[in-house]
Amino acid sequence: MARSTLRYWHTVRHLRPVQIYGRLWFRLHRPRVDTAPPPDLRPVRHYMPALVPRQPTLIGEDVFRFLNEEHRLADMDGWDDPTIAKLWRYNLHYFDDLMATGAEARKAWHLALLARWIEENPMGEGTGWEPYPTSLRLVNWLRWYLAGNALPPACVHSAAIQARWLTRRIEYHVLGNHLWANAKALVFAGVCFEGAEAESWLRKGLGLVKRELQEQVLPDGGHFERSPMYHAIMLADILDLLALDRALPGVLPEAAVSAWRSTVPAMMGWLAALSHPDGEIALFNDAALGVAPKLADLEVGARRLDIEIDSKIATPLHDLPDSGYTRMQMGPAVLIADNGPIGPDYIPGHAHADTLSFEFSLYGQRVIVDSGTSRYDTSAERLRQRGTAAHNTVQVDGLDSSEVWGSFRVARRARPIDRRISCDTVGITLTCGHDGYRRLPGRPLHYRQWYLQADRLIVRDTIKGRYRQAVTRFHFHPAVDVRAESANYGRIILPEGRTIVWQVAGGWQRLTSSSYHPEFNVSLSNQCLEVTLDGSGCEVTFTWLNHG
Repeated sequence: MARSTLRYWHTVRHLRPVQIYGRLWFRLHRPRVDTAPPPDLRPVRHYMPALVPRQPTLIGEDVFRFLNEEHRLADMDGWDDPTIAKLWRYNLHYFDDLMATGAEARKAWHLALLARWIEENPMGEGTGWEPYPTSLRLVNWLRWYLAGNALPPACVHSAAIQARWLTRRIEYHVLGNHLWANAKALVFAGVCFEGAEAESWLRKGLGLVKRELQEQVLPDGGHFERSPMYHAIMLADILDLLALDRALPGVLPEAAVSAWRSTVPAMMGWLAALSHPDGEIALFNDAALGVAPKLADLEVGARRLDIEIDSKIATPLHDLPDSGYTRMQMGPAVLIADNGPIGPDYIPGHAHADTLSFEFSLYGQRVIVDSGTSRYDTSAERLRQRGTAAHNTVQVDGLDSSEVWGSFRVARRARPIDRRISCDTVGITLTCGHDGYRRLPGRPLHYRQWYLQADRLIVRDTIKGRYRQAVTRFHFHPAVDVRAESANYGRIILPEGRTIVWQVAGGWQRLTSSSYHPEFNVSLSNQCLEVTLDGSGCEVTFTWLNHG
């Protein structure tokens, strides 16, 4: 009981007051659904979506595939089937397929689903009317209209009702990416409709967008939740807003549009630094492939909007001190290290206990990988994926460096200390510590040093203070062949045959079975090198052969 109370205290003490009283207000206040006739839609001259169309999610007349799971609406208990994971149900209500590849061929299906959604989702009730799916759906319906489709009168009326509803259900109690989505939707509604009511939606949305851009985009261009996936989603949203301005010029204030445009290059550079040579993001915190647009697609979108982008990372060292990530590249090797806070104190929901973890690619192949994220439910597996043992860092006394719990909660959290970087023509050295285990009886501190050269990587871990056991882990990509060949030596064979050897000093090793989750609802078997420290520290050296 005392432990649970302490955990709650260390969780809620970081929250902003609006998150506490806002949650109570949100649960108790049920606003009236305003069904007044809608304002008129503005006529559109020309609209070009900023982003390359996504893959279809409507794969049959009423068959949907989201997050690598397929369900037929006819076989479900309506649009809000409690047996289906909530994140999947959220996607069902987004209507992303309206703007997906080959959407014109599915137009009859889309029109039928639009009519069904209105008829089968009572106003103000159920998952579909929660603010987040309402926000994404409203944008998708209006983008479909902007693209030259005649939005049925019932949908025009419903869109106006949804915009009014959203103004009364803004997620101040959640903040972060939810509040941003609410703001974007109100801007879209305020621009696409005309008249005094639409202008009120636009003013509200613009005020929130301005505030949240300043809050959520850090000086180094990174998203403040430190998730490359959510960063890419927000960047795509900004490009959407800029495409909206081009479709209906003169409606949005020039100052706002200029501010959005100026944000894009830094955000694009940040995403490039957090992407591997394969073009996909690193999987730090809550991140998965196949959800957000890829870097290359975002670059195309920026160029369509005449935004000059040069996101190639040419320098050996690319440091992002505000978000706490560092990219190092020497020869054929790329290393991306997490040496910053887990996220904003008042919104740690997408954070993992991964301080001083890293990912590593060699010759374009991912070798050492974050275990990824495959689910958002309240489960032991969700908790395991957020835990320290699922990441490439040190676990002390079997505990997590930050106290992750529930689906999206964190109590006491690790903070980086003594961060130092040096770079010369021979190699790059990054040193950092964290105090996440300071709460333990021996008050231990974990320090890590990465030393990257063109032909080797040395990872040194040191624990200062008393502890019972410390284990450092290296999770390997499923495509590489990993073999332990002695008590302190092993070999990694890349798919094309190149070899990496490792040597352990100051600890004893073992290979264990693990799992890798690059996408939602995907679990791949992989191997993990566990090194138990023998004393206060250990050193693991990876050397690659056939260099050149």
